[in-house]
Amino acid sequence: MYPYRYRDFSHMAAEASLAAWEQGYLEEMHNLMLESSPRLDKASLIQYAAKAGLDSGRFLLALEKMKHMEIIERDTQLALDMDLYSTPAFFINGKKYLGNRPYEYFKKVVDEELIRLKRK
Repeated sequence: MYPYRYRDFSHMAAEASLAAWEQGYLEEMHNLMLESSPRLDKASLIQYAAKAGLDSGRFLLALEKMKHMEIIERDTQLALDMDLYSTPAFFINGKKYLGNRPYEYFKKVVDEELIRLKRK
């Protein structure tokens, strides 16, 4: 989990995602957060959690205590160590690709890597 350092509420949104993951609702929470972006304030996150079906008490406690901060800090350090400064980021055969790219771009990269590996 890598909160974007230039966005308000990014740490809280990361915590909300992990709290949803812990309850088995990460995909639902993720989709609601994307659909409602950039509204990621605490009140909005609580509404999304309720809409997704999370246990509101457990969710709120996780947010208030930042229960998953250790995971967030670990992942943030890993991203810094890997020189990741934007999302999305992809690694294909050890090479870094930053930014949103169309399917055709990745298909070409993967096909080229497969050809290169067959030559070895």
